[in-house]
Amino acid sequence: MNRFFKLKENGTTVRTEIMAGLTTFMAMAYILSVNPGTLTAFGRIDMGWYSVFLATALAAGIFTIAMGLFINFPVALAPGMGLNAYFASVVLSSATTDHEFTWQMGLTAVFISGIIFILLTITQIRQILLTAIPDSLKHAITVGIGMFITIIGLKNSGLMTIGVEAGKDIAANKFTDVLSFETVIHMGSLENTNVQLVIIGLLLISILMVLKVRGAILFGILGTTVAAILMGAVDFSTLSNPQTPWVPDFSQLNFWEFDWQGIMHTGIVSAIATFTFVELFDTFGTLVGTAERAGIMKDPEEGKKRVGKAMFVDAVAVAGGAMLGTSTTTAYVESAAGVAEGGRTGLTAVTTGVCFLLALFLAPVVALIPGPATAAALIIVGVLMAQSIREIDFQDMVLAIPAFLTFVIMPFTYNIANGISFGIVTYVILACVANLAGKKKYDIHWMMWVLAVLIVLRYLLIGSQG
Repeated sequence: MNRFFKLKENGTTVRTEIMAGLTTFMAMAYILSVNPGTLTAFGRIDMGWYSVFLATALAAGIFTIAMGLFINFPVALAPGMGLNAYFASVVLSSATTDHEFTWQMGLTAVFISGIIFILLTITQIRQILLTAIPDSLKHAITVGIGMFITIIGLKNSGLMTIGVEAGKDIAANKFTDVLSFETVIHMGSLENTNVQLVIIGLLLISILMVLKVRGAILFGILGTTVAAILMGAVDFSTLSNPQTPWVPDFSQLNFWEFDWQGIMHTGIVSAIATFTFVELFDTFGTLVGTAERAGIMKDPEEGKKRVGKAMFVDAVAVAGGAMLGTSTTTAYVESAAGVAEGGRTGLTAVTTGVCFLLALFLAPVVALIPGPATAAALIIVGVLMAQSIREIDFQDMVLAIPAFLTFVIMPFTYNIANGISFGIVTYVILACVANLAGKKKYDIHWMMWVLAVLIVLRYLLIGSQG
């Protein structure tokens, strides 16, 4: 095992890698319950809750193990948050029009985007991004993902809430613009049990990290779960819930449920473009950010090769996940939780993948872990990833402004791709202006020009909400 995963070469051990893999799984486990609820729109889309649960666990398990075995990369994959919400919103919104966009057509769009990614990866186009993106933006992406993870933790735990006092009715399943005074982000009630638990989790993990306890994040999650049990905040009825059976029933899997006849539907082109665009930058950001944190990019050439190979597994996972019956399967930002615990090799990913496959048989037990426990871990991971901000030269405005927009727009628009998009476009514009003014010479890779044009066209033709 040491020879296969090159543990000594990466300065790690079997115990460290397994602990890191368990931590990543604990931080990602929420997707097992969140994804089925999101894709089925809590019963309004007839994909079947349990069918999506099976697809989620299988896709996460199979492709995370593949990432570990074939690439030796400590990154886990699972159906992506955000894209699953977009998937559901497209299906639901079409129900009110004359041109229905079914969930089968949605899976077809995801599958096609996966094929596009495989082609882009084989032709090395995705890998060129590693050379094209300036170092300042790479570090900003890492910081932005940390902030994005943090806001997920704050939002899921209830520590951050949004109060809306709208002057007009807000339509369901629609993005709604409200006036500046109508929406206020504020702290959740300290009387809320979830808020109390996430604070307990933050303190537990923080104290353990200050004491330099290995496995601090994992032990913090487990400790918070124990606190939740003592506070009566754990619902043990999940142990006998027929919706979460102990023995998996694969006959309910939505395998190869594609609608090829609906491929000419006018909405499918927009769906494919959106899935492709968001996944392109989400994956790039996650892989580069995680690789930076894991020290894989210390050797730039070797790091780029490994990230390039990881992109191929990710591309296959997109198509493979659609075949199993779920929205876009992608590299997960929560992988940073395992990396923060010392995960450096594919053994971390293999451990996480095995846990997802075991979850097929232990769904009721996994469901016991309270959301605030994992939310606290995500917030702490945000602290660790924010350390990359010291690598950005904030005295140079050509570098500072795009970097700032990158890591600010990610969390506040709740979209990794938006942050990267603004960073790329502003860097190209500012670097070009500086070069023309003769102030200083900045490198602008030809791919950056291509990306900037594609990004502008994307927002002009497809829109920004979703």
